[in-house]
Amino acid sequence: MTLATEPRVYRLGEFHRFESQDSEFLYLVPAGAIFAVDEAVAKLIATLSAGELEHQHLVDALTASGLSISDAEELISEMYHAGVIAASDSIREQTQPLPDVFPIQTLVMNLTNQCNLSCQYCYEFGADKVATPEGKPKFMDLPTAKASVDFLLAQSGDRRAIHITFFGGETLMNFPLLKEVVTYANEKAKEQGRNIDFSLTTNATLLTPAIIQFLSENHIGVTVSMDGPKEMHDQLRVFANGKGSYDIIEPKVRALIENHRTRPITARVTLTSGVSDVIRIFRHLKQDLGFHEVGFAPVTSSPNQLYSIGQKGMDGMLEQFHVLADEYLEYAVRGEAHGFSNVSDTLAELCQGVNKSHPCGAGLGLLGVGPSGDLAPCHRFVDSDQHALGHISTGIDREKQADFLQRGHIDSKYDCHTCWARPLCAGGCHHEAFVRYGDTGHPNLHYCDWIRDWTNKCLEIYGAIAVRNPGFLQQFAERKAAQ
Repeated sequence: MTLATEPRVYRLGEFHRFESQDSEFLYLVPAGAIFAVDEAVAKLIATLSAGELEHQHLVDALTASGLSISDAEELISEMYHAGVIAASDSIREQTQPLPDVFPIQTLVMNLTNQCNLSCQYCYEFGADKVATPEGKPKFMDLPTAKASVDFLLAQSGDRRAIHITFFGGETLMNFPLLKEVVTYANEKAKEQGRNIDFSLTTNATLLTPAIIQFLSENHIGVTVSMDGPKEMHDQLRVFANGKGSYDIIEPKVRALIENHRTRPITARVTLTSGVSDVIRIFRHLKQDLGFHEVGFAPVTSSPNQLYSIGQKGMDGMLEQFHVLADEYLEYAVRGEAHGFSNVSDTLAELCQGVNKSHPCGAGLGLLGVGPSGDLAPCHRFVDSDQHALGHISTGIDREKQADFLQRGHIDSKYDCHTCWARPLCAGGCHHEAFVRYGDTGHPNLHYCDWIRDWTNKCLEIYGAIAVRNPGFLQQFAERKAAQ
């Protein structure tokens, strides 16, 4: 005698519905996947929108709407396994689990904590700084740098490709050390049959023809911190005497873009209350100066700073993001690169179907190391005693690392659990959270509506490209596979 089983009761799964190019799509939240909606799926969703139904009742409703019994059964089965519909026995998709060990892929080496500019919004030296560099070396020395390379090679597990990002302060203030690190790291990686990649961020004030030649010959990626045309850039990116830096860096940037032939040169813009003309900034940096890509980020600050962006400013920024996103789409349809990295970065994650446990790799696949050799979750926490995760000579403090990652895990951010955008956002930047809320694990609630709107826009762009030029999206998958 067999016991009768309870009939399965179906409900709608967790998804975000969006339209693009007269087509309807679902963003399946637990899986981080995108699903095209056809007429049959639309009928299924409409049927369950009124409430839960037992299996047979759902079949009856679908056949009443024009489906055959076999088609209805097949549809229910497919959509159940895809997660479009769910039942009490559905297996909940989990965020990417934390591994038992954390092989590092990227080490951010802060070659110096000194800078020749005095940018008023600087997270390292400004009013909201978390760094406590007193009594520590201002410049990294060669033994610490070599130990950092050895640490990366030892802690990167079986990764064949690893990465070093050079950072500051102003990175190029310690350029002689950078050159020695590149030579040493390449030798050590070659001995192990591995590949090591380099990049750096700079304010461009110290670029010379010789430095540019070295960067190009060694295939070092370069990101320039630049905030647009002269009158905008010079508002906050100034020298200690208050003089703007635009006139110094503009010819150097042009020389960099013209003569660095081995890697695309990108720009990173910090948006503030006085520097918020996104479209004009993009046009200048991309079209006038010739950067390959331009990315934008609002300033990280407590809300009471004069340069902080208020709600009106954030809304205006979002409107301009939408304009550039629409341009991006038209370029993508033609198979051309547009250069607005805020779209391309999100599309890359959508193509990968990411479902993040953490907002980024900080403290997980990425660590920062300061001039003293102190380890930090990322470059934004370097030289902060409160956030140190160990030292290059003694290794990672696993207890502190575990605490940081536990705080930042999406499962610990209860406000995020009902948000459909959480697979991509995971609560937002740890550093932003600490500056705003005093806790690296606090969700960045002040950005929630903004993030949902922007994510929806990128989903619409994804859907439109999928309809009009799907081969363009394939490039993101190929790029990921090549890494």
